[in-house]
Amino acid sequence: MSDTSTPTVLLLPGWQNSGPAHWQSRWEQRYGDTRVEQHDWMRPLRGDWTARLDEVVADLPGPVVLAAHSLGCILTAWWAAHSRHAGKVRGALLVAPGDVERPDLAAQIRGWAPIARHPLPFPAVLVASQDDPYCSFERAEGLARSWGARCVDYGARGHINADSGLGDWDEGRGWLMQLATPA
Repeated sequence: MSDTSTPTVLLLPGWQNSGPAHWQSRWEQRYGDTRVEQHDWMRPLRGDWTARLDEVVADLPGPVVLAAHSLGCILTAWWAAHSRHAGKVRGALLVAPGDVERPDLAAQIRGWAPIARHPLPFPAVLVASQDDPYCSFERAEGLARSWGARCVDYGARGHINADSGLGDWDEGRGWLMQLATPA
């Protein structure tokens, strides 16, 4: 029997967290979504971030959906490849993954390469921008293929963050809610 309860939305910000104007913060305020707080947003450690996400998912009684941004996308893929709790995830919205294998980012965010490239054990939509300064569109398409995610070309929207002028980003919320609804 499948779980038809309403899933908890977990927000997975990237490096340096998401500020108040970011769509993740706006969703937290508007919908009461749960931000997965990390102990150090400035010096992210993959093992620590993975353990924290695993702890949060394990402690929740029902299903979850993930709304990840930037490094949060890379975290999602790594966590899903290693966690015994990934079965609780109904789906993931992966927005603007950061290419931590790129030399300039790898120097700033150490220890996150290689990027896990296993198919995700849950449905996912990856939203990528044509002019994201942290990941080329072609690279994002390749990650989507590796993860088995549907790739959405979001045009020239930068890093799909507060600077992109998305406001509450109702379109992204719609994709997330599609993932949250059991098939």
